[in-house]
Amino acid sequence: MQKITTFLWFDNNAEEAVNFYTSIFKDSKITNMSRYTEAGPGPAGSVMVANFTLNGQEFLALNGGPVYKFTEAISFVVNCEDQQEIDHYWDKLTEGGSEVQCGWLKDKFGLSWQIVPTSIGKLMSDPDPSKGKRVAETLYKMKKIIIADLEKARDGNDH
Repeated sequence: MQKITTFLWFDNNAEEAVNFYTSIFKDSKITNMSRYTEAGPGPAGSVMVANFTLNGQEFLALNGGPVYKFTEAISFVVNCEDQQEIDHYWDKLTEGGSEVQCGWLKDKFGLSWQIVPTSIGKLMSDPDPSKGKRVAETLYKMKKIIIADLEKARDGNDH
C-alpha cells in the first residue's frame, strides 16, 4: 500500500469516472467498490467509494454529493515519452472535456491534467537562453504540446 493516496470527490459519477480513467491508462484496474446501502446518505446501490489504480498508482473516488468541485489548483501531470503517447492521453482525456493551454486540459469530470513530454525540462532550460526563450514562446501558444514544434523552436526553425 502506498503511503499517500489521492482521494477524488465526485458529485454522483465516481463509478463512471473510475471506469473512464482505468480504460485510458495501462496497468490500471478497479480494486474495490463499496456501495451505499438503504442507510444512505447516497442512493442505495450507488458507489460510495471506489479504489482503483492508474499506471500502478492507487487512487480513491467518492460519490460525496455536490458540495465540492475540482479546480485547476490541483492537476495530474502525465509524463509522456513521445508524441504518440501525448496524442493518446490528450485525445482520450479531452473527450467531453476542454483543451486549455500549454499541455493542460480539463476532462469531462472537471479534473485538470497536464499532458507533457518528459523532455520539456531539457527543452525549456537549454544552456543557451535564447533557445529556452523560443521554446517557451512556442509552448505558450499551444494547447496540446507538439514536441516537434518545440524542437524546431529550440533550433531556430520555427518559421
